[in-house]
Amino acid sequence: MPDNRRYPQRPVLGIGALIFDRGRILLVERGREPLKGYWSLPGGVLEIGETLEQGIVREVREETGLEVEPLKMLEIFERIIRDSQGAPEYHYVLIDYICRVTGGSLRAADDASRVAWVPRRLLSAYQITTGTLPVIEKGFRQRRRH
Repeated sequence: MPDNRRYPQRPVLGIGALIFDRGRILLVERGREPLKGYWSLPGGVLEIGETLEQGIVREVREETGLEVEPLKMLEIFERIIRDSQGAPEYHYVLIDYICRVTGGSLRAADDASRVAWVPRRLLSAYQITTGTLPVIEKGFRQRRRH
């Protein structure tokens, strides 16, 4: 099956989950390209026929083993990764939700090589995907409202 995410005809719709536990956030280490070895929010690509919320629940379950409930849409942003010639090799529109855990057991699965609850003060020690840290900080500021 060809990789329709690489050099796409249109931007790809991605979804992500900000899951907090006290002063920590759940991050996954990417096990595949693009950005293999980087840490990011659990999530992935929305599938045809599923709502944003259904996609987040599915992706979090697939990557982390956790069941979640999406509470609030937090951020929409683009990630465009260009090749050495400047052509858009990857183009994602990402929609991130604050979620709460409702069940499951934490484990790395699917395309995540590791999962970790990361204290806010240690985020700088992780190689986090570009644009994700400001979203995490915004989430920390707004999570107390839910």
